[in-house]
Amino acid sequence: MNSQSSLKRMISVLDLIEVSSGGLTFDQMLGSLKLTRSTLYRYVKILSEAGLITSLPDLGYTLGPRVAELDYRMRTQDPLIVASIPIMTELARTVPGVALLCRRYRDKVLCVHQEGSSEAFRSGYVRGRDRPLLRGAASRIILAYMHSRAIARLYGERQGEFDQAGLGDSLEKVRAALAQIRQKGWEASEGQVTPGVTGIAAPLFDNRGAVVGSLSITMAKTAMKDEEIESLAERVKFCAAIVSNAISRAPAAQTTGA
Repeated sequence: MNSQSSLKRMISVLDLIEVSSGGLTFDQMLGSLKLTRSTLYRYVKILSEAGLITSLPDLGYTLGPRVAELDYRMRTQDPLIVASIPIMTELARTVPGVALLCRRYRDKVLCVHQEGSSEAFRSGYVRGRDRPLLRGAASRIILAYMHSRAIARLYGERQGEFDQAGLGDSLEKVRAALAQIRQKGWEASEGQVTPGVTGIAAPLFDNRGAVVGSLSITMAKTAMKDEEIESLAERVKFCAAIVSNAISRAPAAQTTGA
């Protein structure tokens, strides 16, 4: 077994614990994973020593305290989050609602930061909660800028979901719908994920022009006029452009020679 394959198998232990509703015993993990007892024991020992998983008597294994530490480091050190916070704070102050920063993670979209609130509405998509990839402005704007090969793969795996989401019943129609979103440079949705709200999102890009996430504002109202949506969309696009420019100019990590 090569080192890459071994690493993937060890990560599968984390994946299993992540999606469990509670603690998992060693035997429960052994029954779910295609690993020998000795291999699983070795992986559990490494992950436990790293603090990524932990266990309590009779409760089984859960995610460990190192995960909380990593979350704190991400919130304070991730250039995307650091650059977005002041922009999101100002956006949520001037537009009553909740500003969300989302990133693509595997084949889903994850909320990594949230700013602002409304007395009438609080977003259920708090930090760390994933969103549907095909529904909601914050997700669909990311989808629109994904590589064509990734779109083709996703469509092949989830044709029915694309059709149900109103993106088309063929790959050609899906590509045409996503091209229309790219032409605008923003996306708006009403009640696609949360009833009674409207979301407006714009894409975020790295210094190579690849989409890395989205910046959006969610408001507790619907049936908004086109002129109002377009005006807010231009503001969200402007905010997203500032963040994209900031992370594009962020200095790369430097290494020093011996």
